[in-house]
Amino acid sequence: MFTRIGVQAYKKDLTNTIAFCDHLDNPERKFKTIHIGGTNGKGSTSHMLASVLQQAGYKTGLYTSPHLKDFRERIKINGEMMSEDEVTDFVNQHQKFIENLSPSFFELTVAMAFNYFANQEVDIAIIEVGLGGRLDSTNIISPELSIITNIGWDHMNLLGNTLPLIAAEKAGIIKPNVPVIISEYQEEVTGIFEKKAQDCNTSFLVAEKEWNVTDNQIIGHQRKLKLNSKEHSFQLALDLTGTYQISNLKAVLSAVIQLNKLGFNIKEEAVIAALANVKKLTGLMGRWQTLQSNPLIICDTGHNLDGMKLVLENINQVDYEQLHLVIGMVKDKDISKILALLPQNATYYFCAPNIERAKLALELKIEAKTFGLIGEDYPSVELAVLEAKKNANKNDFIFIGGSTFVVAEVV
Repeated sequence: MFTRIGVQAYKKDLTNTIAFCDHLDNPERKFKTIHIGGTNGKGSTSHMLASVLQQAGYKTGLYTSPHLKDFRERIKINGEMMSEDEVTDFVNQHQKFIENLSPSFFELTVAMAFNYFANQEVDIAIIEVGLGGRLDSTNIISPELSIITNIGWDHMNLLGNTLPLIAAEKAGIIKPNVPVIISEYQEEVTGIFEKKAQDCNTSFLVAEKEWNVTDNQIIGHQRKLKLNSKEHSFQLALDLTGTYQISNLKAVLSAVIQLNKLGFNIKEEAVIAALANVKKLTGLMGRWQTLQSNPLIICDTGHNLDGMKLVLENINQVDYEQLHLVIGMVKDKDISKILALLPQNATYYFCAPNIERAKLALELKIEAKTFGLIGEDYPSVELAVLEAKKNANKNDFIFIGGSTFVVAEVV
């Protein structure tokens, strides 16, 4: 429902989730968890950490959102999606209760994931926050560790129209005596997290300040870099090459060290092997993902203001003759700040992903033109991509994005 209609499907209340999990005999209490929130980077951080735990020998659940191709991407164990039969069996078994409770899509999915992880007896599950934190459906767990990636401008109509207000909602996942790791230092909001951690009598650290990066370069399809802290050093080859992954990586390494202090046994060789194979081990897609060479075609799910800033940083590091941007967006977001960021010297292919919330390609083209962005409109992502390929020479660069739903149609 949220995918189709947007904010109308979101419920800022934990009552249904608590009731559903009570009905299921509280599966969320039967396995260990790590809770990951923030605006951008939650998915990448979740997948990296799941990859590490899986490689270290732990049976690892992973709950994330949204999905790209298949609903079951949201619920995985050791990189394998929940089976179709298990999804339908869950719904059929609890159909009468579901009809009486009338949960949201998020509430139903969270309950399904928790029930599945408990039945499969996972050692630990990485649980990504869906939206916000304080009143997100996932926020009934008692995790071993909480991670907050960053705070940016997204879902302001639900979370608040200032960064401190948004941060206060995200800080809702910080719990008494549960260590918290913040990926990035942000002057406006880091103090909010630190104060909440103090109130909860728990440890607090900013991963960005813990690690120094050297020898950072792209070789082949890997980002090779060295990270040093006061007590630890890692020489890594990361298969997620976007520049923004460095911030996420620092949080993951800090999390590994914290987990070992809590009694986990994650060896350095497991960390190295896992981070070189995140996509293979977890099935992660759509994060600065190369689809083709000559011409180079890359897609990325960055879709809010801060996400698009990071995308543009990566675009600016690519050597190309002409830039072609295949862009689609949803109609229920203010996109003016994003359009203002985009380069005017690119050729644009405005399109509409195949969902009810999609902004019409013609409307996007007209709005983009007011920002000096010139191109044609296409009724589908497929047609836009075909036209970009037709027009690009082998030394050009085609970027596909603007919305998770656009990327979902090309990966």
